[in-house]
Amino acid sequence: MSTYMYTTSIPVFKQLLNSLSVILTKAEAYATEKKINPTVLLEARLYPDMFPLSRQVQIAADFAKSVSARLAGVEVPAYDDNEQSFAELQTRISKTLSFIESLTPSQFEGSETREIVLRPGTPKEKKMVGHTYLSNYGLPQFLFHVTTAYAILRHNGLEVGKGDFMGAY
Repeated sequence: MSTYMYTTSIPVFKQLLNSLSVILTKAEAYATEKKINPTVLLEARLYPDMFPLSRQVQIAADFAKSVSARLAGVEVPAYDDNEQSFAELQTRISKTLSFIESLTPSQFEGSETREIVLRPGTPKEKKMVGHTYLSNYGLPQFLFHVTTAYAILRHNGLEVGKGDFMGAY
């Protein structure tokens, strides 16, 4: 099962973070071509009560690194949420990819039954085993934020499609 936990998480995170990076590159070029201030796209939302594009990218990277770290039994790297440009978001994605690529399948040994505690010591504390954490919480959260980032850009006129979202696999 440990190989399963690794192969169900790390390759998915890598594939979609890489595709998100390509989409952000296209978005930056689109902003330049259309003479759109990049901040307009970075602050774009699908609805007023939703996070903007920049925050969607930050959260997607956060889920990729935190889920991977918890399953591997290592400390979750801390990032400041201060990205304000496409270049800074690309750096965050690159940093996340470097971190998750440093993890090995052997670190995931036994992670399917490892207890994962979210928000420990708070009223929102939640405990679950690794397999449930990955399949019912971590991956859906990650996919939601990557999809929302894609949808924000598509909604704002960026010509991307399913192939762009899926990336190379």
